Formats: sequence, structure tokens, C-alpha cells
Amino acid sequence: MILNETYKMNNGLRIPKVALGTWLIDDLKVADAVREAVKIGYRHIDTAQAYGNERGVGEGIRTCGIPREEIFVTSKVAAEHKSYESAARSIDDTLEKTGLDYIDMMIIHSPQPWREVNQSENRYFEENKEVWKALENSVKTGKVKTIGVSNFLEEDIENILKDYEIKPAVNQILAHISNTPLDLIDYCKRKNIVVEAYSPIGHGEILNNKDILKIAQKYGVSVPQICLRYDIQLGMVVLPKTTNPQHMKSNAELDFAISDEDMEFLKNIAHIEDYGKSKMFPVFGGRL
Repeated sequence: MILNETYKMNNGLRIPKVALGTWLIDDLKVADAVREAVKIGYRHIDTAQAYGNERGVGEGIRTCGIPREEIFVTSKVAAEHKSYESAARSIDDTLEKTGLDYIDMMIIHSPQPWREVNQSENRYFEENKEVWKALENSVKTGKVKTIGVSNFLEEDIENILKDYEIKPAVNQILAHISNTPLDLIDYCKRKNIVVEAYSPIGHGEILNNKDILKIAQKYGVSVPQICLRYDIQLGMVVLPKTTNPQHMKSNAELDFAISDEDMEFLKNIAHIEDYGKSKMFPVFGGRL
């Protein structure tokens, strides 16, 4: 079962290949979603300070009936924290909100504050080094087990690699059929950094793509399933978001393999240009 499969990170720890993403799930509803996911077999839950639901995620983890050490919990230092002090305080805040003794993985949510994404050339190199030092110290003090980055380009990662004690274990990026940054994925692999794919179903905007639907029908699966399997075959962790238990279950039914020929076809599907209602978000090309 795919929910039992993991990747080995560069620190020797293992990360489950499939996680429940919780972006845009309300804090008052997310605990139920977490408990349902754990009941189905999920052992990886992804949240962030910016999601505003860490409290509910923590409640779900603490009340799901599964030992804490069996669940991999990820959160993210908000993109606006660009100093050692503010990043360190935010990690303590995450622990307090979740009610957890430690976080399995904490990552920098973006190299730039969200207000500057897509409109500034400032990559905040020195500031991100300060945030990274705060993350490294959180590992040394036992608050966090693993640290990584998100939305980082090659130059952003190289900046961290120039001066680090603990190497980034993951880079969480937007990656799905019709928008797959293969060069960045290959770079991360060469650096022994696991890639995590958020919005692996294109935030729902590729569900009606006729070319993808045709491939899904060939394998007797749904479009979300073909999307998730595609990312996994590229060696990535996938983070599908849903509150629907049936969708959680089907998102984990990935016991099939896409042929090399079909993978090449999917890699070359036309780039998605319009993310619909989600296009306002910086990660989908918008500006705050």
C-alpha cells in the first residue's frame, strides 16, 4: 500500500510518500480531516503557519488514537519571517499551537515574503541564512527533527549550501502534470534533496484536461490518481488536499504503474495557463 511507502532523506530519516495536505482547510474542520486520514492509513500530515490551522492539525494528531511517533508532521515557517529571532519565535508558536512536543519537519515556506513573489528580484539570501540557522538550532534543541525549504529555486538552495551545518532534506514545490519543473527536480535529486509536490492535481484546474483524462481512462483510474502516480514515479512526495474521506481513500489507491511512453507524453502536456479561482495566489502566478 502506497501509504506505507517512504523515501529516505539525507539525514537518514524516512518520509512517507503520500501526505494529507491541509491548505485552505478551516482550523475548526481540520482535526476531523486529520482523524479520518489517519483512520484510512495516512501517516504524514502537512500544515503551515500561514494556513492558520496548526491548532486543529495538532488536535487531530493528539486525538487520532495512533502513537505520536508513527505520524510525520510537517509545518512551515511563514514566508514573512526573515530574521533569526522571528523564525525562532514562530517555531515555538507552532509547538504551542499544535500542542506537540516536536515537529517532524519544519521548512521555510518561501525564499521571498509572499508580497514580493512574482514582483521582486530580491531573493533574501542573507535573511534566509538567518532563518536557516534558527531551523538548525531547532533540530539541536529537539524541537524539530528534519528541516527543509519550499518554493526554493536552484540559486536559493545554493545560497543555503554555501554555509550550513544541516543540509536541507526537502524542497516542497508546485509540481503537477502540465507544470513540472524537471530541471529543478533533477537538481534536487543530484543534491540528495527529496522533492515534495504540492497541488499535485493543479488545485483542481486540470481535472477536465482531455489528454490527461484519456491516459487515466487507459489505466482505469481517475484523473487525480494519474496525477498523483505521475509525481510519485518522478520520485516526489505528494500532498493532495481534501476533507472528503472517499477522496482520501482513492488518492491512496495508486497500485499501478504508468508506462515510460505515457510518462513522456504527460511530461509534455501543454503548460496550464489559468488556475481559475486560485490564480490570485502567488504560487499560481498571482500577486498579493
